Amino acid sequence: MTQQNDLKNQASKQPSREERLKAALKANLGRRKAQAKTRVQSEQAPKVNTPEGDT
Repeated sequence: MTQQNDLKNQASKQPSREERLKAALKANLGRRKAQAKTRVQSEQAPKVNTPEGDT
């Protein structure tokens, strides 16, 4: 019987599937927002024209 109780205690310590998915979704959304922000900033940055012969 102690094995069953131990398994229940271990299961309760681990986050539920819904909690794990919620955390993963939140992290993914954060990454996507950061990527979008970087993309917008790079599009708005002034383009620097360099002479073609200068490398």
